[in-house]
Amino acid sequence: MTTLEKALHKPSIELYSGKYFLACGLGGIIACGPTHTAVTPLDLVKCRRQVDANLYKSNLQAWSTIYRSEGVRGVFFGWSPTFVGYCFQGGGKYGFYEVFKYWYGDKMFPNANKTAIFLGASASAEFLADIALCPFEAIKVRMQTTLPPFAHTLREGMGKVIKEEGYAGLYKGLYPLWGRQIPYTMVKFATFETTVAKIYQYLGKPKSSYNALQQTGVSFLGGYIAGIGCAVISHPADVMVSKLNSDRKAGEGAGQAMTRIYGNIRFKGLWNRLPVRILMIGTLTAFQWLIYDSFKVALGLPTTGGH
Repeated sequence: MTTLEKALHKPSIELYSGKYFLACGLGGIIACGPTHTAVTPLDLVKCRRQVDANLYKSNLQAWSTIYRSEGVRGVFFGWSPTFVGYCFQGGGKYGFYEVFKYWYGDKMFPNANKTAIFLGASASAEFLADIALCPFEAIKVRMQTTLPPFAHTLREGMGKVIKEEGYAGLYKGLYPLWGRQIPYTMVKFATFETTVAKIYQYLGKPKSSYNALQQTGVSFLGGYIAGIGCAVISHPADVMVSKLNSDRKAGEGAGQAMTRIYGNIRFKGLWNRLPVRILMIGTLTAFQWLIYDSFKVALGLPTTGGH
């Protein structure tokens, strides 16, 4: 029995059981829904400036303008589809990641390179999680990037899209969403797992020699480092998702729309507002790993990475 296992209360959940994977999914919901909602003000301004770079002179000017005209509610505009969507996505991403990591690493390819397992498991998990996220992301982006707003609530936005475009309208951004989220999650999980292992290697002691508080501190640091990489690698697709959901013409195919949009913004435009996204995603990812691993610790389960 490791030092960590002795320090924690005996878990009532067997590792790699159905209950374990459900617990991981619940941890993902708790980690992702509230954190994404908390950074809605950053996301709101980022999305609007991605679509129209001349709309605001700076982020501070944007928040000041929105607050003066609409108050706190305006600054957090789009919070409801953000919360619901990322609860679904977080549960799927973390829960299925643990499933696929165990299945690929322990069952199918036990001798495979660990990084390859992390990349494959995270890509598989995100592929499924985005199917749940896409309808809510579509509503969020439309609400945040159209002035006057396409809709004022999730319910109103969902109803308008279904009435005007059918259910397919909720998924017209799925391919670029996969293009943004799958590389993002692959970097998020593989970099986190590798970074955590390197941190313990640098500290010179095995993970089991540190208490739960110290281990969650390592999770926070590893999460922030991973978040920076996530933001950079997924940013062009993030810009394209914002543009597609706000500027795709009726009857226009995804490829045709992306070609037209790229012709307007060019390569430089794909990196519009990157510093804001680094700040948002770095902070977001760090707190998600902190919350997720703290939740696991509370259940008596080991933290992620560094085994």
